[in-house]
Amino acid sequence: MKKLESREDIEHLVNSFYAKVIKDETIGFFFTDIAKVKWDKHLPKMYSFWESILFGQMTYKGNPMGAHFPINELQAMEQKHFDRWLGLWKKTVEENFAGEYADMAIYKAENIAKLMAFKMDLARRL
Repeated sequence: MKKLESREDIEHLVNSFYAKVIKDETIGFFFTDIAKVKWDKHLPKMYSFWESILFGQMTYKGNPMGAHFPINELQAMEQKHFDRWLGLWKKTVEENFAGEYADMAIYKAENIAKLMAFKMDLARRL
């Protein structure tokens, strides 16, 4: 199994992941119907996001939490949605990569999913 070690690897991972996401019955609609994601803009942001998180390149500029609050107001983003997101991410990582950075990609995604689920739930209660 290939090690996750470059920007090109991240691009492959992110592209493979979102290919699953957009077809997924549990969360795909958030991207296609609610957020109406412009993939030519979104994917490069996600490449930079993961490059920053995994390799410390600091190429990402943005506020991931802030980007999700407006979507959460339109359609509740619940624990089950983050669980599914995480499951698809883990599956995609494990299908394509191994090693320290692959493990870190899963670990970081677990933390992101927990924090996002908590913050989106809290925002709906306020």
